[in-house]
Amino acid sequence: MSIWGSVLGGAAGFTIGGPIGGLIGLAAGYAVGRGIRGLCGPADATKSIAFTIGVIALSAKMARADGVVKRVEVDTFKRLFRVPPEELDTVGHVFDLARKDTHGFEEYAQQIAGLFEDRRAVLEELLDSLLAIAEADDELHETEVEYLRTVAHIFGFTDEEFERIVAGHHIAGTPNETDPYGVLGVSRRASDEAIKAAHRRLVREHHPDVLIAQGMPQEFVDLATQKVAAINAAFDRIEKERARG
Repeated sequence: MSIWGSVLGGAAGFTIGGPIGGLIGLAAGYAVGRGIRGLCGPADATKSIAFTIGVIALSAKMARADGVVKRVEVDTFKRLFRVPPEELDTVGHVFDLARKDTHGFEEYAQQIAGLFEDRRAVLEELLDSLLAIAEADDELHETEVEYLRTVAHIFGFTDEEFERIVAGHHIAGTPNETDPYGVLGVSRRASDEAIKAAHRRLVREHHPDVLIAQGMPQEFVDLATQKVAAINAAFDRIEKERARG
């Protein structure tokens, strides 16, 4: 299930307030003006739509953190969220609206945190998405890191948890550049039992089935699948390193 049709064609049928609700209304109005017919969706789709609009808004606000929106960052967004070619214009319009919006990014982050306060895995997937977009140009600027750290705090993550999330990413594109202990959020001095427990907990929290059960769209289920693969790869590396002594 992809949600772009609902977001852009029928979002006006969903009720949500705040800055995200404002963007949803503008997106729907713009889409209708282009002749896109609304799609009916279940009430549970409201949070999925809010999540997606929130990603667009926070991505747009983050683009202002380092002062420039790069083509590779836009391309990464389109790749991560599979924006259909026929919807690129509308998505771009929403992105521009969010970038120029008078609301601060904190307001969007707070609204998303409230909507998903009982779904930490969803909030972490959103942070992962933003990190992927930020590092798409092979740079992670300090201003971007501080922006994301602030968003993470609003979402309820500690500094240690934020560092674990960041550790799962790398700049130049090779898995060897990641710290497997950092990915699991454990110390290199941690016992084998503690490492196994951290691995089991993270896999359980981020298993794709969790997001499927929560009604999240396929785009985000795929991100969870990649996250679990990275967690498993980190655990395997640690096991092999310790086996070699």
